[in-house]
Amino acid sequence: MPRALADAVAQLADAGTVRLLLSEAVRGGHCEPAAVVRELSGARLLNLPHVVDAVDSLLAEGRAIAEDRLYRLVAEHGLPDPVWNVDLRLPGGPHLGGVDAYWPDHAVAVELDTRAPRQAPSQGDDSLWSECARRREHLERLGITVVHLTPKKLRDTPEQQATVLRTALMASTDRDPAAYVMVLPR
Repeated sequence: MPRALADAVAQLADAGTVRLLLSEAVRGGHCEPAAVVRELSGARLLNLPHVVDAVDSLLAEGRAIAEDRLYRLVAEHGLPDPVWNVDLRLPGGPHLGGVDAYWPDHAVAVELDTRAPRQAPSQGDDSLWSECARRREHLERLGITVVHLTPKKLRDTPEQQATVLRTALMASTDRDPAAYVMVLPR
C-alpha cells in the first residue's frame, strides 16, 4: 500500500487530493503514516511543497489515531485509568519530558513512537534519537518504567500490548518506590 500511494502521489499536483488520498489510506487501517513517509522519502517526493503539507497533516492524524487506539486498549482490556498526556517534572527540578499515559501509583509511563522516518536517526544525525533515549533512561533511573509503543503494535497486536502494560503495572509492586515526580497537564 505505501508503494502504491507513493506512485499515485508522484502523479498528483494538488495538495488537497494528496492529503485526502494519504489520509484515507491511514484512516482505513491499510498502512501506518511512518511507512507512507518512508516510501515517499524513498521516491524523493518529500521535497515537493504539496506533498510536505499533506505529510504534516498525515502525521498529525496518525498520532491522533494511535492515541485513540491506546485509549481503547486501556478501556477494553480493563486496565486502570492513567492520567493522559502529561509532563513529568522533579519538584523544584528539571522538566523530565512528556508522556502519553502515566500511572502515578505504579510509576509506569507510556510513550507512543509516532516519529516519521525523516525524524528517525540517520547516518551521522542521531541527535533526536539520542535525546529520546536519554530522557527514557533518566525516567528509568528515577524508578519509572517506560513502555514504548508504536502505532503499528497498537493496531496489529493490541492484546499483546495490553499484556505488556498489565505486566508493567503488576511488576511495580516488586520494585523500589520511584522518585516523587510532579505530574502536570500538557
